[in-house]
Amino acid sequence: MQANPEHLDILLEVQRIDIEVMQAKKERASLPQRIQVVKVRKKREEIIPKLQQVLDLQEATEAKATKIEDEDRSLAQKQERAQEIITAAGSDFRKAESHSKDMAGVAKRRVALEEELNKLNAEIAKMKAVRKQLEDAIAACEAEERSLEDSYREKDAELIGKARELIDQRTQLVSGLPRDLVDTYDKTAKKTGGVALGHLEEGGCCSVCRSTIAGGRLIDLMGQAPVGVCPSCKRLLII
Repeated sequence: MQANPEHLDILLEVQRIDIEVMQAKKERASLPQRIQVVKVRKKREEIIPKLQQVLDLQEATEAKATKIEDEDRSLAQKQERAQEIITAAGSDFRKAESHSKDMAGVAKRRVALEEELNKLNAEIAKMKAVRKQLEDAIAACEAEERSLEDSYREKDAELIGKARELIDQRTQLVSGLPRDLVDTYDKTAKKTGGVALGHLEEGGCCSVCRSTIAGGRLIDLMGQAPVGVCPSCKRLLII
């Protein structure tokens, strides 16, 4: 590889940029707002079936109440007709007595219907209260989700912008380096998790993997100056 000390200084700067870009990508993937949005959505999705159950139950109970109200209305009309017959019967006590008994039965039934209707109305009132609580909880989740998404988009855009700026800097830097050096660096970075370049420290130690290189291996490496390959981690080493 063609390389001089200036090239290697530039390559170190490229590595610094690559590491910052990786960090920005990791930060994007682990933004807390993203995790919180998932939690809020899950909470909302758990509430929705409960709300639907309440709505279905309220609808069924209201249908029962309507049926009772219809029956009560029908009985009220029956009472009115019976009263009209009794009034028109005059001295016909048998006829009057017969319809009076009917009226008593109707009145008893209407009392029972009123009690049942009161119970149903009380149940409906409770359901409406629970329904409102659930609807308010869903609305709160939706508001929180919107707030988190706005915050997420803002931070995400900031990180994307930072990464783009860094990539632009990198492009300018590598344009002045030998192509074979850049290709070797990129291939090594891909294999080594993004940290492709280190130093050969005093005592023959790799600054990245901390392996000590001795004997013939060290002699071979020194012969590759100004840049060689660590025999242990296969990273590029500035010698």
